[in-house]
Amino acid sequence: MNVRVLDGRLPVTDIAIASMRDALAQRGRGWSTLLKLAGPAVVVSVAYIDPGNFATNIQAGARYGYSLLWVTLVASLVAILFQALSAKLGIVTGRNLAELSREHFPLPLVLSMWVVSEVAAMATDLAEFLGGALGLSLLFHLPLLASMAVTAIATYAVLLLEKRGFRPLEIVVGALVSVIGLCYLAELLITHVQWSGVMEGLFVYQLPDAQAANLAVGIIGATVMPHTLFLHSALTQSRVPARNDIERKKLLKFSNREVGVTLGIAGLINMAMIVMAAGAFHHGHSDVAEIQTAYDTLLPVLGGAAAGLFLLSLMASGLSSSVVGTMAGQMITQGFVRKQLPLWLRRAITMIPSFAVIALGVNATKALVDSQIVLSFALPFPMIALVWLTGHEKLMGAYRSSVGIRVLSIMAVVAVLGLNGMLIAQAVGNT
Repeated sequence: MNVRVLDGRLPVTDIAIASMRDALAQRGRGWSTLLKLAGPAVVVSVAYIDPGNFATNIQAGARYGYSLLWVTLVASLVAILFQALSAKLGIVTGRNLAELSREHFPLPLVLSMWVVSEVAAMATDLAEFLGGALGLSLLFHLPLLASMAVTAIATYAVLLLEKRGFRPLEIVVGALVSVIGLCYLAELLITHVQWSGVMEGLFVYQLPDAQAANLAVGIIGATVMPHTLFLHSALTQSRVPARNDIERKKLLKFSNREVGVTLGIAGLINMAMIVMAAGAFHHGHSDVAEIQTAYDTLLPVLGGAAAGLFLLSLMASGLSSSVVGTMAGQMITQGFVRKQLPLWLRRAITMIPSFAVIALGVNATKALVDSQIVLSFALPFPMIALVWLTGHEKLMGAYRSSVGIRVLSIMAVVAVLGLNGMLIAQAVGNT
């Protein structure tokens, strides 16, 4: 493969592409091949550990202990299934979910999907942007609006890396994911954990009350993210296009492995959030429901190190997920309406609700949790579209999803719709 040389040096992305081509041409099977081809799932995994997860998981652990861990486990398994389908769609067709939805669905449905997806992108960025700014504000004792401005500049700076190719951005996002994971590993070592309670919470179905059901919907909305189902297919569609069936099968195999590993790690981090909140707050501080309160309570309960790690992970989560959210919003607009907005305009559109929320005096953590419920209601649209498109014989050919995968996917969609229906019924009953 001819590799482009700039100023006598090989750009990081060009080196990565050459390495990926070598991996596809050889019979690599181990971790070295996986690392060469990895990237898209690492990027989308950020959305599964964003500040919205912090808000819902803190409330779940503080109020209900380990009882809602099973929700996180189920949501993580659903996320792995659907992100694998999204990646597969991009690899096999060379098109992304938004583009294929526009081509295959009726215009009224396409317009509805676009509007709902844009709302979801704004709700996503509300959680991500506010969370990162809140962490910065608490760590450096800055006004929240000032922290939001700093976070906006930092996000834009990271997004500019995309002009240098996909690899620099993937490396930065991967580094931030590592920071979040290491912080929560340290938190688990500091927190007292009842592992028998953890096992029960993971494998025993429990919804103690109506508020628990509300949080369960929020956890699912915070874990299985609508915008990443669009983004993953876009990240895989033209990154290293398969030149034949052998390469395509190899890309699919390693894509599935990458999705399983990275989203499995993201799921473990989510569980660690609930476990930490349960260990630190459930006995004696079960009313902790806000990020700032969690930080203030961690200081005397677990010490300054735990509180500092909590804020560091929150900042890394907010910055990285806000970057990914902006990328997803760009892909959604470009795919549905065939128009690419300037990066600064796309960033401004998704930031406006965040500044409006703070300017109106809305509680930041409540806004985070509510935004996750909005995402859960937006989720069935891309999920149903993915099930239909990946099961389309003419579109996918020999790579059409098997009957078993289609059945599992439909069951997941029905489960999400059922939880949403439960939430609506509760809201109607309380009015």
